[in-house]
Amino acid sequence: MAFHLGRFSDLYALLEGFHFSNRSHPLLQQLWLRAHYLEAECQRGRPLGAVGKYRIRRKFPLPRTIWDGEETSYCFKEKSRSVLWEWYYCKPYPSPREKRALAAATGLTATQVSNWFKNRRQRDRAAHGAAYPKAYPFSDNGRSPPGSPSPLFSCSQPPLLSHMGGGQL
Repeated sequence: MAFHLGRFSDLYALLEGFHFSNRSHPLLQQLWLRAHYLEAECQRGRPLGAVGKYRIRRKFPLPRTIWDGEETSYCFKEKSRSVLWEWYYCKPYPSPREKRALAAATGLTATQVSNWFKNRRQRDRAAHGAAYPKAYPFSDNGRSPPGSPSPLFSCSQPPLLSHMGGGQL
């Protein structure tokens, strides 16, 4: 109600003052950000662009009452990204079934998982040219692109997804 009435300070106080269930976090996060965006747009007298919204998000981070505190990178949580990296290290071309299992294990959609693998392969090809996907000549072990996280497992087979709530493949 405070949002629709434009009483943003009341909204912020409410969102910062009470702990909400994780199920409510996405909606409340959206309210928090939209309220800050609207305030900034009113002050500036023009709509915010992508950079303006980014600056607002940095200036007014989500309160812990509506956020689990896990860092995100490109909208993916670090835990999800590390699972994708582990799989990519062993198997840069997962099957559709494996992509669905990865999606279930990471909380992403199958499309997001597919796009992550496609983009990762494309970036590696661009960075390393014709050597991809056979080997990465500039990496320590010849199997992963430079700068990628060190694998936490032996790569005879991709890791099982049971540690993240997904099933075995």
